[in-house]
Amino acid sequence: MKFETLAIHAGQGPDPAYGAVMTPIYQTSTFAFKGVNAPGPFDYSRSGNPTRKALEDCLAALEGGTHGFAFATGQAAEATFLSQFGPGDHLIAHDDIYGGTYRLLVNLLREKGVPVDFVNLRDLDAFTRAIRVNTRAVWTETPTNPLMNLLDLAAIAAVAKQHGIITVCDNTFLSPYFQRPLDLGIDVVLHSTTKYINGHSDVVGGALITRDPALAERIGFYQNAMGTCAGPQDCFLVLRGVKTLAVRMDAHNRNALGLARWLEAHPKVDRVLHPGLESHPQHALARRQMTGCGGTFSFRVKGGQEEAFRLLSSVKLFTLAESLGGVESLIEHPWTMTHVSMPEAVRAAVGITDNLIRVSVGIEHLDDLIADLEQAFAGV
Repeated sequence: MKFETLAIHAGQGPDPAYGAVMTPIYQTSTFAFKGVNAPGPFDYSRSGNPTRKALEDCLAALEGGTHGFAFATGQAAEATFLSQFGPGDHLIAHDDIYGGTYRLLVNLLREKGVPVDFVNLRDLDAFTRAIRVNTRAVWTETPTNPLMNLLDLAAIAAVAKQHGIITVCDNTFLSPYFQRPLDLGIDVVLHSTTKYINGHSDVVGGALITRDPALAERIGFYQNAMGTCAGPQDCFLVLRGVKTLAVRMDAHNRNALGLARWLEAHPKVDRVLHPGLESHPQHALARRQMTGCGGTFSFRVKGGQEEAFRLLSSVKLFTLAESLGGVESLIEHPWTMTHVSMPEAVRAAVGITDNLIRVSVGIEHLDDLIADLEQAFAGV
């Protein structure tokens, strides 16, 4: 089946109890055994729940995976996956990643005695040089948050496989509609389902998807043992959102590219970071690896942080808030908001500056979004 059909039907047949077309919310903690030593398909909701399984099966199908796991948050998905590593292991992560992921890798793994090296994975030679005998995994994110740098997933996966290294890709910015990392050789795909997959800014969640049976067994064990799974209400909301993922992503992509082109021509904008623009240094890779660029990108305002703050304070339609991927348009300042958990020196080193602004472009009319930024720029 095609993507649009899978988003509506994968894992979501009519409910066997009463034929409900929408997967019901199985708001229950426990399930009756059929008899002594005879459990049914579910016994306790931490271990499995019908609503959660429908979502997990749907996400696995959309990513081209065989095993899906839904978590309470994206960070819970990350922490659960990382729990398999301990002293004696070594990880490599891209140096330009989401601030919450950076915090988790530094404060959780390094405190456990697991060294993590942050490397510019756009440079395959640098990646190869960073590999040690005990390197267990490499963490990728593409496009990166918030600088919109791209990583060549197929090339990274090929190098990693030569050394027996697990590859992980955060695919939150594009969703499986615009990018399928498993098809490019990546072992595990991560999502904050809070973002585009849900799409309505009314739930937090995370997911991991893989084709590898051994990895799936480990992830499932840790999810159950740690109790990091998503609840049935949240799974129901994400299931509802994912049904319109294809039509929403097309609208996000169209609006964001239109707005990026408008900003690129604006006299008060220093630079626009959007891989769909011909000016992006990795535009060719974007065309080869992705089928669209999503709805999130960044730009630099001329004049520094003070002028960036003037713009942020003047918007009326855009909402000043963290997160992304909802139907409404958001705007934020990575230096003081989403990436403040990164030390200043690290932010500066990777290129996160105090005049950088990130936008999550919603599905409103493009003319209204442009008009809002135009009136906001009047005060810059």
